[in-house]
Amino acid sequence: LKFVVIVANGQHFPYPWTMAKVCIFSAEAYSRRSFAPLVEAFECQLIPEACSPSTAPLCRGYDVACLFMSDDCTREVVKIFKECGVKLIALRCHQSDRVDREACAEFGIPIVNVPKYSEHAIAEQALALAMCLNRRIHRAYNRVREGNFTLNGLIGMDFYGRTCGIVGTGRIGMAAARIFKGLGMTVLAYDPVPKADFTDVVTYVRFEELLAKSDVISLHCKLTNTTRHMISAGALNKMKKGVILVNVSRGGLIHVPSLMKFIQTGHIGAAGLDVYEEEPDYPLYTHDLSIMQDDERMKHWDEQYAKLRALPNVLCTPNSAFLTHEACEDISAITVQSIREMESSKPLTNALKLTF
Repeated sequence: LKFVVIVANGQHFPYPWTMAKVCIFSAEAYSRRSFAPLVEAFECQLIPEACSPSTAPLCRGYDVACLFMSDDCTREVVKIFKECGVKLIALRCHQSDRVDREACAEFGIPIVNVPKYSEHAIAEQALALAMCLNRRIHRAYNRVREGNFTLNGLIGMDFYGRTCGIVGTGRIGMAAARIFKGLGMTVLAYDPVPKADFTDVVTYVRFEELLAKSDVISLHCKLTNTTRHMISAGALNKMKKGVILVNVSRGGLIHVPSLMKFIQTGHIGAAGLDVYEEEPDYPLYTHDLSIMQDDERMKHWDEQYAKLRALPNVLCTPNSAFLTHEACEDISAITVQSIREMESSKPLTNALKLTF
C-alpha cells in the first residue's frame, strides 16, 4: 500500500493512495485476454457494450474512460465524462475520428491514443486478402463444403515475378513491401516523402505509374483531405486490367460506388477490404446483424455495403487486420504506460492535440 503525506497544522497524516480506476468500454470476449496488464495494474470495470450517451454514465467514479475505435466520444459523451469525474480518455487504437477534441479541450479532459502497434499484423492481413482473392480460396472453400469439386473459375496467377504497388511507406507500408518482395515480386511505391533508406526494397515512382504497372495494389495511407477518395474513377481507370486492390488502411481512401462499377465491368479483378468508408459515422462492425429481428436489422442496413459484399470477387473483413495477440499486447502495454503517466503527473507521451 502506498501513501502520500498530507501536512496540516504541523501534523503529518499518511493518506492511502489508491490505484487508478479504469472503465473499459467495448470489452468484448475476444479482447479480454489482452486486458490482463490493465486489470493487474489498475482497478478496472469491463463493459462489453460500446460507449455511447446511454452507457457513458457507467464510468462515474472512474478516473479513466478507456475506449476502442467504434466507441462514441461526442461532445455529449465528453460532457458526461466530465460530470462523472473522468480525468483521462485513453484510446486503445490509433484513430481518433470519433473523438470530439474541441469538447475535450472545453471540458479539460486530455486524450491519449496508441500511436503504433504491430505493423506486421496489418501488413500480413494485406497479404492474406491478396492471396485469398488471387487463388479464390474463399470460393473454393464454399464449393467444397457443398460437395462441389470443380475447378472452373478458380484460376489465379503466380505472384512471383509480378509487380506489387505499395501506396504509403510508413511502418505498415514498409512491412507490407518487405513481405511482397519476399514472394519474388517487383515492388513499386508511392509516397509524397520517399524514404532514402528503403530503396533497396522498393522503387519509388509517380502515383500514376504505380497504378498502371501494378498487378497488386495495397493501400497504407492516412486519411486526409488530400487522400480521401484517392482511389476514385480516375485512378481506377488508370489501373492495369485485372488488378487486385487491397485496403487495410482507411475506408475513405476509396470511392466505393466507383470501385463497384469498375469491378462489375471487369476492369478491377478483385478487391480485399478490411475497412469501409461509412464505418466511422456508423459503427457497423460492432453489431451482429444475424441475430436481430428483421425490423431491427433493417435499421442498420447499408444497401451499398450489402451490394459490395455480394460481389464474388470482393472479400471484406470486419476491421480485423490489427487483431493478433502481439498487437493486442502492444496496445495494452502502451495504454498502461499512459495511465501510469497520468497517475504520476508526468507529461503524457501519447497525448493528442486538443486544439487545431
